[in-house]
Amino acid sequence: MKKASIISIGNEVLSGQTIDTNAAYLSSKLLSNGIPVVSSYTVGDDIDSIVRALKLAGDDADVILVTGGLGPTDDDLTRQAFAKFLGVELQLQDELLRKIQDFFTSRALRMPEINKVQAYIPAGADALANSTGTAPGIMAKTMGKLFTAMPGVPSEMKQMFDELVLPKLSKFTTGQAVVVRKLKCFGTGESNIATLLGELMQRGRNPLINCTVHYGIITLHIIATAKEKSDAREMAEKDEKLLTKLLGKLVYGTGEQTLAEVVGEKLAQQNKTVAVAESCTGGAVAKLLTDVPGASRYFTHGWVTYSNTAKTAELGVPAELIEKHGAVSEQVAGAMAKGARERSGADFAIGTTGIAGPTGGSEQKPVGLVYISVSSANEHETKRFVIPGDRNFIRLRAAQTVLNMLRLKS
Repeated sequence: MKKASIISIGNEVLSGQTIDTNAAYLSSKLLSNGIPVVSSYTVGDDIDSIVRALKLAGDDADVILVTGGLGPTDDDLTRQAFAKFLGVELQLQDELLRKIQDFFTSRALRMPEINKVQAYIPAGADALANSTGTAPGIMAKTMGKLFTAMPGVPSEMKQMFDELVLPKLSKFTTGQAVVVRKLKCFGTGESNIATLLGELMQRGRNPLINCTVHYGIITLHIIATAKEKSDAREMAEKDEKLLTKLLGKLVYGTGEQTLAEVVGEKLAQQNKTVAVAESCTGGAVAKLLTDVPGASRYFTHGWVTYSNTAKTAELGVPAELIEKHGAVSEQVAGAMAKGARERSGADFAIGTTGIAGPTGGSEQKPVGLVYISVSSANEHETKRFVIPGDRNFIRLRAAQTVLNMLRLKS
């Protein structure tokens, strides 16, 4: 099976000043097209470091994708490193130079002399046209492996990869097929998922089951490999059905579905509506719900009642209830949800109250304590959660938990 390695170049990436989204994009696209990524490297703007990374990546994989370092300034050294790695000289390509000049002319600008360097390509390598910028890419085959350099600007890189590189990779990887299916889960931990699936998650198994976690959302990647895509697809679909049966209600969706999308679709199908009354989540639940196009079909009202006064004035939470139990309590969360439902007329209403930190916690009520209440005409349920993490994590994890409770109710 053909494998890939990714090299990200740039001092700004190495120092963390720029987040490397290119590597994540390429990894996902490659896997979807049957080429797993087996390694990645991040190096600074230094010719010898780049050459060393090219050698290491070449030892790892058959397809090596490089991003960054193709600009016109002195610290853009990828083309020089490529030439040194290939053992050739850089050559000026007149056609490339004309295209770069045309790029500036079309914008009523004069090309700076410094941009001329971008028209130099290692001898014997192919230039990849850049339709949105001035930096052409580079593609070269050596030792039976494919080395490609693309701009670091994400929009330029994506367009070049999708339009020019990916079609060549499809021919380069004839005879192998990988199909990836994703199951989305919520409501338990990664270790419990592993226990429930047992031997299905063994390394070396085909399909391979990988697990990733983000703010409580567990994504199971089912990666099936075969010579023919139809066979790989059949294997992946079989495992998807098996895992769904084993995990039951822990599975909320497939592919790239979000909890908010799944909840919204269920509400819309049932012609039901929801309103939210938030304190510690600060509007995060409303945002997640309304991030979905068409949310007006089911989302009616949202309150962010951060102060005790607001809880009383806007939602009718009795002041004596807050005084007796505290704003962060099961009783207040329930009263918030009930008040929101009565005032909105929605079929479901949510109440959230908690301590997101980093201060404000106590031994009885620690940072991360959250009460979530779901109210409907027929049922009223409030649950207590203690969510570890920083303020952002606690708030978003709480909002996701709200959606999951609503999913199981609607």
